[in-house]
Amino acid sequence: MAAPRRSWFVFGFSTEEAAGEPGPGPGPRRLEPGPGGLRRVWPAWSYVVVETGAGLELRSAGLRRRLRGWAEALPSETHLVLRGAAGARAWPRAAALGAAPLGPPAWSRALPPGPRRPPPLPLLPGGFARPRPPFFTPLPRGVRARRLVLGHEHVLALGARGEVYAWGGGRHGQLGHGTLESELQPRLVEALAGVAMRAVAAGGWHSASVSEAGDLYMWGWNESGQLALPSKALAEERAQDKDTGAGDAEVTPRREPPAAEDTTFVSIQAFPALLDLPQEQEVSGVSCGSRHTAVVTRGGELYTWGWGKYGQLGHGDSGSCDRPRRVQYLEAEGLRAEEVVCGPWTTYVCVLEP
Repeated sequence: MAAPRRSWFVFGFSTEEAAGEPGPGPGPRRLEPGPGGLRRVWPAWSYVVVETGAGLELRSAGLRRRLRGWAEALPSETHLVLRGAAGARAWPRAAALGAAPLGPPAWSRALPPGPRRPPPLPLLPGGFARPRPPFFTPLPRGVRARRLVLGHEHVLALGARGEVYAWGGGRHGQLGHGTLESELQPRLVEALAGVAMRAVAAGGWHSASVSEAGDLYMWGWNESGQLALPSKALAEERAQDKDTGAGDAEVTPRREPPAAEDTTFVSIQAFPALLDLPQEQEVSGVSCGSRHTAVVTRGGELYTWGWGKYGQLGHGDSGSCDRPRRVQYLEAEGLRAEEVVCGPWTTYVCVLEP
């Protein structure tokens, strides 16, 4: 019997749309594997860097660029950071997406010889990289991080013992400290103390973590339902659609929200809150986009919620959702989700095909 094949699909905004060209639609779209298959993806808004068996490749509308000699990427709409065995460098986005050679980098940092499998970017020895100036920030000596993720204005670090640190902008409660204040230095998220975490994720202005037991915790901004808590904006949008009859042609039925007077809407959740998935499923991975969230369960199912204007939730429409909703396309095709990576307005999922 042949072994299952790993493939990547994407839902949502396309690089063609970013370039002002007609896009192929919200998805699902199968990513071309390239030589030796597709192993990892690092999405920005208008382009994506992928790892194939032949190395890294930058893909944008009408552009394929091999990035020889590099092992990892950290892309943004201002710069692209690449890390290799001997160092890390950053180039302006225009240089990365151009046809000419990359040329001199905007930033460069030599790296000492280290383990064969160093912690993933943005972590670097002694600190972490950012895909925009300043490109390197030292970490205090007391913080030993095994993983670090960047939000739009904040940073989360997963410590060696499963503890979570958060710092940066906090005006939307995305730090999880119970306030809307910013923090200049890493601060332990005390609400999670004593619960070992195995993964963290940072969106535009919201955050998530997964415990070793598979429990999902979320906090921060809930403007588009990205925390899977009742959103006033979405309730008003659904009520307007109902009044105008816009929902009559919808194929997939939605749960009608309770009457406004019976609902406690949540705009900001400043403390981490435990989120139960349907059937109390355990979570194996989580990723956050600008204003949406996606998780993979240990059973291989993909759930998404939050902002859905570009189809990034994978439900076959452009609606937003403030509750976890299973992506039925994978089940219908007999696909098992293994990993999920959110771009700002996209969702990339790695699946096992029979």
